[in-house]
Amino acid sequence: MTISRRTFLGATTGGLLLRAQDGQRPIFKVKVDMVVLSFQVQDSKNHYINGLKPSDFRVFEDGILQKAATFAEGANAPVAVGDDGSVRPLLEARKETLPGLDRPDAFIGTNVFVLFDTSNFMYRGFVYAEDAIADFVRGLDRADSVAVYTFSRNLSRAASLTREHSDAISGLRKSVAGDDTALYNCLLLTLRDAAKVAGRKVVIVFSNGPDNASMVAPDDVRAVAEDEGIPIYVISTSEVNKDPISSGVFRRMAQRTGGKAYWARTWQKQVEAFEDIREDMSNSYTITYYPAPNPNEGFRKISVEIVSDPGKKYRVHSRPGYRPSRVL
Repeated sequence: MTISRRTFLGATTGGLLLRAQDGQRPIFKVKVDMVVLSFQVQDSKNHYINGLKPSDFRVFEDGILQKAATFAEGANAPVAVGDDGSVRPLLEARKETLPGLDRPDAFIGTNVFVLFDTSNFMYRGFVYAEDAIADFVRGLDRADSVAVYTFSRNLSRAASLTREHSDAISGLRKSVAGDDTALYNCLLLTLRDAAKVAGRKVVIVFSNGPDNASMVAPDDVRAVAEDEGIPIYVISTSEVNKDPISSGVFRRMAQRTGGKAYWARTWQKQVEAFEDIREDMSNSYTITYYPAPNPNEGFRKISVEIVSDPGKKYRVHSRPGYRPSRVL
């Protein structure tokens, strides 16, 4: 019996994996719950395009047009999208029992998971890194929730997900330096926590780069984030050319999940990277949909078309797709 990499890593989003009886060939079925798609729209000069409406977008999955269930811009409350493209407050639509939307408040703002490298590679810049993260948390929108995780060989939850940003900063300030770096192990655990939370979420990795203690492969961890729809933003305090292997991994993780990668050795560059991430979050659109029937059990390609941009002057930054979970 072949089990998908995602199931092996313990991050399956839906369904139940049952063991086949002796002598029987396992039958896999695909289960896809609501897809949460966040993206930014920019012009040729990298200026964010705001104020677009649900009717301005068309979302395709493997070329199949999808019907939007909800729509939101930035940290604004999401609205339900009707069959005719009309919108209304999500609380009203909830009366019709939209699957996966039993807690509309969870879809307001962004759930931010900060993963802070406290290994021995970070000794020199530890205090400056803390300050940069604290400044970022202070600047988040009031609707955003934030959790702070620290790691070296093991993961520590310094602050659980909360909208009380001062509590997250207090947890951050209690961080202590560790030893070896198990970045990919700890990123996987963080993603598994994030996957349990409804609504939009991002993971921000602040690290020096090299991983010398993980048991899981970085591409396996990336695949989990990709399938769960969780953008990964990476801020590395190392030089981009100093560790080309880690730099390549960070770049792939960011691109394939809809995030970004930054190389910021100085405190000023780190603050600038955090500011760019905050700008991305506040200028994002989020569309949720329940996938239309699709026989593809492998990677499903997502594309977003801007109907109100016939001249194709705008570009969309989003994750390229996902793999549906497979169950017996």
